[in-house]
Amino acid sequence: MTPDELTTLYHRYITCLNHQDWDALSHFVHPNVTYNGTPVGLAGYRAMLERDFREIPDLVFRIQLLVAEPPTVASRLNFTVTPRGEFFGLPINGRTVSFDENVFYECIDGKFAHVWSVIDKAAIEQQLVG
Repeated sequence: MTPDELTTLYHRYITCLNHQDWDALSHFVHPNVTYNGTPVGLAGYRAMLERDFREIPDLVFRIQLLVAEPPTVASRLNFTVTPRGEFFGLPINGRTVSFDENVFYECIDGKFAHVWSVIDKAAIEQQLVG
């Protein structure tokens, strides 16, 4: 896979997430996917995303930065959301917050097989102070 092909695959994957097209998720995510080093499989990965969209109805993935160096993708995603209740253990209670996620993917057989994610929880905490 070339860098351009991997970039296109990633953009299509993000579109799939934003449209909540869960039936198409298997086109992008490996059946034995891991998340932050834990095997979750495609069903577990899908369940995690579905839960995210239930808890954050206005969730939209926005690509801020994207580097594709096969077989790896590095992306900085930005979010402005209004979670219901608690979010990452923080009492959001319907407030709108903005934060970034740095996420890395390893592609195997044309699908994202390993996902590592770091969310800027400190940015969310800072917004709750004010």
